[in-house]
Amino acid sequence: MTTNRPLSTRPYFEDIQVGDELPILVKEPVTQVQLVRYAGASGDFNPLHTDPKVGEEIGTGGIIAHGMLIMGFVGQLLSNYVGPDALRKFGVRFKGMTHIGDSITCKGSITEKYELDGEAFISGKVQAVDQHGDLKVAGTFTAVLPRRS
Repeated sequence: MTTNRPLSTRPYFEDIQVGDELPILVKEPVTQVQLVRYAGASGDFNPLHTDPKVGEEIGTGGIIAHGMLIMGFVGQLLSNYVGPDALRKFGVRFKGMTHIGDSITCKGSITEKYELDGEAFISGKVQAVDQHGDLKVAGTFTAVLPRRS
C-alpha cells in the first residue's frame, strides 16, 4: 500500500499501515558549492570532498559527497514525514559513493506499528539512491506518532 500524504500533513498512528510508503524526496544534483558549504557546516574538510585532484589520485573518480550529507537528505525525508520531534531512532549504513551531479532520491516504508508504554510507534526502512538506482545509504528509523483521540 502506498501513502501519498502531503509533506505538510503529519500522519496519525491510526492512519498508518505496515507496508505504507513514505512520500519520496528527490534532491537537486549535488554540487561542489554544496559540498564546500557542508564542509564548513560540519567541520569535515577532508580534501576528498572538495579537491578533485585528491579524488583522482586515490581512485574515486573525483570529489565525493560527505556520507553524512546523504544521511541528512534521508533525515530530511523523515522530518518532513513525521515532524522533527517525533523521530526516536535513525541510523544508516553507507553503501556507495555520491559524486557531483548525482541526484539523490530518498524513500522509505513502514515495517512495524506498535504501542509501548502508552505511546504509538512506527518503525521503517529508508534508503537513498542516485539517478541510476545505485544505493548510497540504507537504514532504519523509529518514530512516535500522535493519536487521533
